[in-house]
Amino acid sequence: MKIQTFEMNGEGMQRVYENEKWMVGIKNWKPQNDITGTTCLERHNKTDELFVLLNGRCTLITGEEINGELKLEALEMEPFKVYNIPQSLWHNTVTQKDTKMVLIEDVSTSMENSDIIDLTPEQIETLKSLVK
Repeated sequence: MKIQTFEMNGEGMQRVYENEKWMVGIKNWKPQNDITGTTCLERHNKTDELFVLLNGRCTLITGEEINGELKLEALEMEPFKVYNIPQSLWHNTVTQKDTKMVLIEDVSTSMENSDIIDLTPEQIETLKSLVK
């Protein structure tokens, strides 16, 4: 038996390891996660998701539905800290070109148990004002 190693150097996210319980992915910058390309949020309805920033900059955007409106908040990630996105929390990551992150989630997490919400032009402007 040998130690396995995994890497991903392209744009976007790729699952690099999974077993019957959990999945580890590497998430790098892609145009849709740039401040000029972020137009939606997602949520995973049955599972949490963990992020660890390894390099670059990432701002976690979250949205909470309050009185029929989506209240957006931003949190600048710090390298090597673990950030847990609880199930059902609207979220997205805004990254820059040199960003590299690790994400860990239940192997069952998929678009079948997740949702995507498109942001309105006003919400996109709010998002842009939140990201420094």
